[in-house]
Amino acid sequence: MENNLMVYQSVITDIKNIINAGQQEAYGAASKAMVLTYWNVGKRIVEQEQAGKEHAEYGKKLLVALSDELTKEYGNGYSERNLRYFRKFYQYFPDKEIWNACVPNLNWTQFRSLLRVSDENARIWYMNEAAKEGWSSRTLDRNISTQYYNRLLQSPQKENVIAEMKQKTVGYQKNSFELLKNPIMAEFLGFKNEDSYLESDLETAIISHIRDFLMEMGRGFAFVARQQHIVTETEDYYIDLVFYNIELKCYVLIDLKMGKITHQDVGQIDMYVRMYDDLKCKPGDNPTIGILLCSETDEDIARYSVLHDNDHLFMSKYLTCLPTKEQLKVEIERQKEIFYMQHPDAGENDDGEEIEE
Repeated sequence: MENNLMVYQSVITDIKNIINAGQQEAYGAASKAMVLTYWNVGKRIVEQEQAGKEHAEYGKKLLVALSDELTKEYGNGYSERNLRYFRKFYQYFPDKEIWNACVPNLNWTQFRSLLRVSDENARIWYMNEAAKEGWSSRTLDRNISTQYYNRLLQSPQKENVIAEMKQKTVGYQKNSFELLKNPIMAEFLGFKNEDSYLESDLETAIISHIRDFLMEMGRGFAFVARQQHIVTETEDYYIDLVFYNIELKCYVLIDLKMGKITHQDVGQIDMYVRMYDDLKCKPGDNPTIGILLCSETDEDIARYSVLHDNDHLFMSKYLTCLPTKEQLKVEIERQKEIFYMQHPDAGENDDGEEIEE
């Protein structure tokens, strides 16, 4: 019996290795295709702009027209901002054969971080080090942000600088690639980031029902997006739910946390509000409202965020349009009960003991 278990374990290990290798190969091929595609798009934009008479104005109009058309067909990955990234990618790395041959294992997120480095020598160094050392996207981004290249260049004790970097980025190196769970990759491959592609776990179930709950119970809510991708110069963010409230004339952002709400969570929803006001709001829109939800019953179930100055009339008005904390709490508890009835093993470990969230 013990020998059989050893044989089974050997087979299981081998098959896991085969699957992991296949996933890595598939992810690598898709990632490489994405990078090459964006480089070629950037090249074509630059070539077209150079043919225009008024470069700046012509280029601006070209990007607007391109973004409108490409976004309709291929999704939000082709926004004006991303098109500027593609153009800059080609301008910073004009020789495709050199960078593609030297750093075939870098993904688009890493190249986009490299675009922030204006010093060409530093940029090439970061690129080569990331490829050689197998830096994750987060490690590369942190090293650029902390001026790792310059500090290493100037330090007489380079070993200490390197050791410190490795110690502070050790948690970043766990890079579990999940091909279709990566929204950027999924969109590039032509998949829409809809409910059918998301895991049917507790968090997803709550978000789905909160969306329906707000549409039914809230006043004036129109659904805009789920897991909306917001891109900044340095990072990608995904907002759980986005609505537009017709009565309030403002966007309402929902972010769900499965554990206790922390100061960082509050800061993140505040950041989402600022970003949405800057990137999405149009003239005539009122300030964006952020709602931070928490699934733990012993915590406040919702925190509201409106960062800009508002008069008391507006504040009192939006409170009458949004569900109360108590209503949200009851709805989340109801959905948790339904979920655990449908998935009786979801809250237990292998020994039948309840798992703390």
